[in-house]
Amino acid sequence: MPVYDFDIGILGGGAAGLTVASGAAQLGAKSLLVEKEKELGGDCLHFGCVPSKTLIRTAHVYHLMKTAKVFGLPEMTVPPVDFKEVTARIRSVISTIQEHDSEERFCSLGARVEFGDPTFIDDHTIRLNGNTYSAKNWVIATGSSPGIPPVEGLDKTPFITNKEIFSLDHLPSSMIILGAGPIATEMAQAFSRLGSKVSVIQRSGQILSKEDKDLADEVMGVLSSEGVEFYLNATIIRALERGGKREVLIKDGNGKEISLKAEKILVALGRKPNIEGLGLEHIGVEVDKRGVKVDNRLRTNIKHIYAAGDVTGAYQFTHAAGYEGGIVISNAIFHLPRKVDYTFLPWCTYTDPELASIGMNEKAATAAGIKYSVWTEAFKDNDRSLVEGEKIGKIKMILDKDEKPLGVQILGPRAGELLNEWVAVLNGRVKLSSLASAVHPYPTLGEINKRVAGTYFSPKIFSDRVKKGLKFFFNLKGRAC
Repeated sequence: MPVYDFDIGILGGGAAGLTVASGAAQLGAKSLLVEKEKELGGDCLHFGCVPSKTLIRTAHVYHLMKTAKVFGLPEMTVPPVDFKEVTARIRSVISTIQEHDSEERFCSLGARVEFGDPTFIDDHTIRLNGNTYSAKNWVIATGSSPGIPPVEGLDKTPFITNKEIFSLDHLPSSMIILGAGPIATEMAQAFSRLGSKVSVIQRSGQILSKEDKDLADEVMGVLSSEGVEFYLNATIIRALERGGKREVLIKDGNGKEISLKAEKILVALGRKPNIEGLGLEHIGVEVDKRGVKVDNRLRTNIKHIYAAGDVTGAYQFTHAAGYEGGIVISNAIFHLPRKVDYTFLPWCTYTDPELASIGMNEKAATAAGIKYSVWTEAFKDNDRSLVEGEKIGKIKMILDKDEKPLGVQILGPRAGELLNEWVAVLNGRVKLSSLASAVHPYPTLGEINKRVAGTYFSPKIFSDRVKKGLKFFFNLKGRAC
């Protein structure tokens, strides 16, 4: 029987890799964690979720200061943003969280941490910094990087991605954003609120193309009202640098050529898997343009090699990566054949208002050929929302033909937090009647969850049939006016 250096080896110190490393080590598996960057934490900690949400919060507070009059406060003249102070706060937050994702902590849990660029030399062994390490099982969790589109001239034109945007030394006076997905949309609003003139170029006819158009259009309406310019159905012809400015030439949906100029270009047009240099082609691990191919137990075609997180190209969310890390532990350490289930996977775009979703939306249900009904409740009818000056947005509950929940979408204040109740309801198979009858504190935004469930039951409870039955049995007298 072969003898290996480790029970399990993990390539990548992001959400998926850290989950596997900490879990496996604490369960007694001799674990090796390899990270190519200088610190653990992955893209989420250093270039994604943490810095972006920190920046978004800063921009939100600045926006509140500028709109104080809306809340009955004196109108304020707010000085310009010193972006060095903003980036200092971002670094501070990252540094605090980094302590939890440190080499010392993982060593204390029992996992050995090595830094460098690993390459497989066979399906059980990697070469790293001139040394070889073997493991019974391997996990590829190397994440993803910004995808760079084949735009003419872009390779000769300075641009930034999420890797650079949170460490700029000053606030750009203007910015062109290529793409209108979650990262692009969040950054468009944040930088616009901080004082940059922002233009967004989108290839399709709506922003946030995976979301339902009605909700995405509402988000775009809010951002437009704050000064963000959108160019939809646009084709990017070329990019160039001219006179210290970046220029992007596009053709809009009507075929008209438009030249946009800005201080910075932010490329946010999708992600690509980090698989180069790993030597996967030498050991026969199957990959495609999305990433490493896996089955529903997250095994590659080589069954003792797993993959999790962004590198598979499936659901590129930190919480999805953490979930997948748990699936790998079940299969590789416990040897329990656990499969992934993304039926009720939640996600959120952190614009203001936020757009959160779980399960299927109308677009997904239509694509799957599922008959469905939609039940809604508007935030303008929620008392707490009105108190807080929030009137935009709604909740949508999608039910199938058997009136079972397919999914929920929420566009509104703190939608990501409100969605957590649905995470419990849908994953716990809680009946809608239980939610509708549950007592929620007043006044809270969370009442909107109870209200939309109640909206579904109201026609049944207050039907003519029920009224006739009550009148027959209890001699009710009917309407008073």
